[in-house]
Amino acid sequence: MSASTESSASQARQRTGGKALVESLQAHGVDRVFCVPGESYLEVLDALHDAPDIHLVVAKHEGGAANMAEADGKLTGRPGICMVTRGPGATHASIGVHIAQQDSTPMILFVGQISREHVGREAFQEVDYQAMFGGLAKWVVEITDAQRVPEILARAFHVATSGRPGPVVVSLPEDMLVEACTIPVCVAAPTQQAGIAPAVLERIGQALSAARQPLLIVGGGSWSQAHSRDLQAFASHWKLPVAVSFRRQDALDNRHPNYVGHLSLGMNPKLRQRLLDSDLILAIGTRLGDIATDGYTLLEVPAPKQQLIHVHVDAAELGRVYQPVIGVQADIGQALAGLATLAAPPQIGWAESTRSARADHEAFSRAPALAADFEGVDMTAVVQHLTAQMPDDLVVTNGAGNYSVWAHRFHEYRQPHTQLAPTCGAMGYGLPAAVAAALRDPARPVVCFAGDGCFLMYPQELATAAEYGANFLVLVVNNGMYGTIRMHQEKHHPGRISGTRLKGPDYVALAKAFGAFAEQVGRTEDFPAALARAQAHGGLALIELLTDPRQITPGARLAA
Repeated sequence: MSASTESSASQARQRTGGKALVESLQAHGVDRVFCVPGESYLEVLDALHDAPDIHLVVAKHEGGAANMAEADGKLTGRPGICMVTRGPGATHASIGVHIAQQDSTPMILFVGQISREHVGREAFQEVDYQAMFGGLAKWVVEITDAQRVPEILARAFHVATSGRPGPVVVSLPEDMLVEACTIPVCVAAPTQQAGIAPAVLERIGQALSAARQPLLIVGGGSWSQAHSRDLQAFASHWKLPVAVSFRRQDALDNRHPNYVGHLSLGMNPKLRQRLLDSDLILAIGTRLGDIATDGYTLLEVPAPKQQLIHVHVDAAELGRVYQPVIGVQADIGQALAGLATLAAPPQIGWAESTRSARADHEAFSRAPALAADFEGVDMTAVVQHLTAQMPDDLVVTNGAGNYSVWAHRFHEYRQPHTQLAPTCGAMGYGLPAAVAAALRDPARPVVCFAGDGCFLMYPQELATAAEYGANFLVLVVNNGMYGTIRMHQEKHHPGRISGTRLKGPDYVALAKAFGAFAEQVGRTEDFPAALARAQAHGGLALIELLTDPRQITPGARLAA
C-alpha cells in the first residue's frame, strides 16, 4: 500500500469533529434533524449518512426547517434540531430561533461557518453569529476546536432544556469539522427539578382561603398529561376558575367545568372584566406577557392591585414586569403536584363565581349571528364541525392572522401538545409545524389553519410533506387580503387601502401539483362533505375556504 493510500485510509477512519457532533446527537437521544443542506457542514451531513437512527428531513426553505424543529421541540420537550448553512441559511432560520425564544421551546440551531482562518475578512457568507443571535438565543457559541465538540454539545443540550427552555445556536467552522476529535461523547445530566417548599405552599393556601374572587392563570411550555391532571385536581378541589394564556389552551381540557377561557387575541370581554375584578391571581408557568395582559393594561405595572402569586421555573421572570406578593421559582410539574395536595377550606365563597365564569365561556363559544349580507364560508361553523368530528388527540397548528381567532374561540383543545401556534405571532408557522407533528406521530390527525397570506409564506413545504409522507389537512382561509393589517388600517386610516390586498395562486392546483387531495369550498354547507372526502383520501390534503373579507373577526365586520 502506498503512503498516499495509507494516508487516505487513516483519514477515512479518523473521528472528525463532524462525526463527534453526530455521535453527541445520538447520545442525547436525537432521532430527527430538520435541515437545508449546505457545503459549510458537509462533514456533518456525511456523518449523518452513517447514523440511520437519525431521520434527516430536508425542508425546502431554512425558515420552514427552523419552524419544524421548533414545533418538534414543543411536542417532545426535547431540543428540536435544525441545521442550516452560513449567511443566508442562518438569516432565514432566525425566525425559528425567535419563535423558540418567545415560546420557551428547547431548540438547537447548528449553522455552518466559514473557515477559521478567514474570520474578519468578510469572506463569502460570513456572519458574526454571536452578534446576530446574541439577543435571540439563550446561548450562542462557535466551536473553534474539534476537541471541544462533546463538551459544548452537552452544554448546549443542558442550556436549551434547563430553567426556562429556549434556543441555542452553535456555529460550526467548516475546517474545524474535518479535524480530529479524540474526546469521548459527554451527555448532559438531567437537572433535579425543584418544587414548592411546604411553608410556601401553606402561605399560598392561606392567601387563597382569604380571597373573594381568585383567578388561576396557567401558561408556559412543556405541559404533559401529568401536569394537566394535577392542574385539574387542584382547580377542582379549590373550585378555581382557570384561564389560559396566549396560545396555551391545551394546558387544560377545554371541556373541564373550571376552564373559563383564554387570555389572548379575541378574548371574551367578560373574562377580561373578571380578571380586572379579581382580588388574587395565581399565575403558574406563564410570564404574564403583553397579549395575556392586553398590552400590560389588565394588571398594573409594577405592582398589580390584585395580590399576585407567581410560580415560574426561571427566577429571572419573577418580578421582571410584575412584583408578586409571593414569587416562587419552581418546576411547573413539581409545583402542580404540590398544589394538588393542598387542603382546601370546607367552605369556598367563590364557587358560584366559577360556575358563572364557565357559563360566560360557554356562551362566548356559541356561534354569533351573521350579518344579512354575509357571503362565503362561515369559519365558526367550520371550526365547530371540525371539533365535533375529530378525536381528542387532534393537533391543530396555525401561524398568525385574524383567521386564527376562530380557532382560539371555537375549537376545544382537549389534551396537552395539541396546539402548535407561535406566541410571537409569526406568519407561516402552521404548515411547517404540521409537517413536524405528522412526522412525530403519524397516527394522530393534524389540521393546519392558514390564512392565504400565512400559507404563502411556506407553501413549498407541501413538497417536504409529500416527500416524507407527512399526512395532514391544510385549511386555507382565503379572504384575499392581509386581514389583520387591513383591520388596523381601517381603524387608523379608513378607506385608504395600501399594501394589504393579496392575489394568490390557484390553491387547489398548487396542492394537486404536490400530489395532495384538494378542493375549493365557497359555501358553509359544502364543508362537511369536503372534509369527509379529504379524510377518506387518507393522505396529504388541502381545502381552500372562500370567506367573506368583510367578516374580520367572529363578531365584527370590517366596516365597524
